[in-house]
Parts: sequence; structure tokens; C-alpha cells
Amino acid sequence: MEGANWRITDEEAGPSSSSGIASTKQQNPPETFHHRKEAEEEEETEEEEEEDVCQHKNITFVPGPLLSLKDQIEKDKEDESLRRWKEKLLGCMESDLDGQIHPEVKFHSIGIISEDFGEVITSLSVDESQNGHILFTLREGSHYQLKLKFSVLHNIVSGLTYCNTVWKGGLQVDQSKGMLGTFAPQKEPYVHALKEDITPSGVLARGVYSAKIKFEDDDRRCHMELKYSLEIKKR
Repeated sequence: MEGANWRITDEEAGPSSSSGIASTKQQNPPETFHHRKEAEEEEETEEEEEEDVCQHKNITFVPGPLLSLKDQIEKDKEDESLRRWKEKLLGCMESDLDGQIHPEVKFHSIGIISEDFGEVITSLSVDESQNGHILFTLREGSHYQLKLKFSVLHNIVSGLTYCNTVWKGGLQVDQSKGMLGTFAPQKEPYVHALKEDITPSGVLARGVYSAKIKFEDDDRRCHMELKYSLEIKKR
């Protein structure tokens, strides 16, 4: 929720009518056969380029088959140095791999960092009955960040993104989207803070907001959809 208002300025193009200077029209020379021929050739070239672009757009990328981490490591089992490099890169040993193909992102906690209240962390239990009952309190016009702690299981998760939507009184007032990145399974959980935001200011901005944050990967697989509330108080 950005505190500043968007400003849109329109610029008028063209000569000013108040200058009092009359504009003179320059007469174009008569069109010759040579000029017409050049224009037709340019037109044909543009059409050919458009066809090439369309053909390139129609070419769809076909990704290779998705392999489990266990299969990826076993592919290079004979190369000891490459196998160790992969294990070090992935942060796991072969004994920890279960052969599952699809990645899983498990969220442990969500928190909020603000200049007024410091850091407040809420644990996310397996029971989803608390979904929607998480409440964070902020002051108007304050900078804050959402902080997440999560683990990646089974396989590499690619292009993990988030979409955070905020409502007040049933009306959507803000939506922010961003990329978290690509993460491999590892023993230690990841800790990630989202980009900084600012709460709005003023009498009308105070009150309780409902919000929902959703996490998806490149395959549009939803790993978490969490509802929470924000209360903005007077500074």
C-alpha cells in the first residue's frame, strides 16, 4: 500500500496557437514511378518481416522431461567430482532424496518488520484453521516488509513468485507482485523478506484491512495461499 498518490500529467504535442506565427505548408513534389516502386518494395519487405516474426512466435518451446534430484545425481554417479559438486550445490546428500519429481514449498512462518513495532513473527502450523486470523498492526505512513521462512522439498522449485492483494470494506486497494527466485532443497530453511512498502496516511486510511498472499512457481503450482489482516493505527 503506497503512501504516495499517483500523478498523471498530460503533455500536449504540436505548435502553440498563441504564438501568432502562421505556419506555411510546403508542397510535396509530384510522385514519380520510381518513388512508387520503392514504396511498394518497402511494403513487401515489411510484410515479409511480419510473417517471419509471426512464424517465430508460433514456435513453442518444449521443455525436457522433469527429473527428480535423485535421477539427476545418479546420471553422473560415475563422475565423483561432478556428483559431489551437485550435492554441495543442492545442499543435500543422496540419502535425503526420495525420488519425488514435483517440488514442495513448506512455509514455517510469516512475519512483518516495521520501524515502529520491530519484528513480529507468526508461526504457520499444519492446521489451516488459523488462516485469516493472523493480524499485524502498523502505524500510518510507516515502512514495513513481510518476512517469510520456508523449506523446499523433493526437487528444485523454479520461478517462485508472490501476489499480495489488500482489501478494505470489500474494495481492492492494493496489489503487489514479485519474484522470489529459484530454490533447491536444503537442510536449512530459507528466510526471505519481500520488498519494502509504505502504509497510507490520513483519517480514512486507518482501520482494518483484509489481505491474501499467494505463492506460485513457473508451472503455476500454488504452494500457499494465506489470508491475514492489517490494522493501521494513528501515528
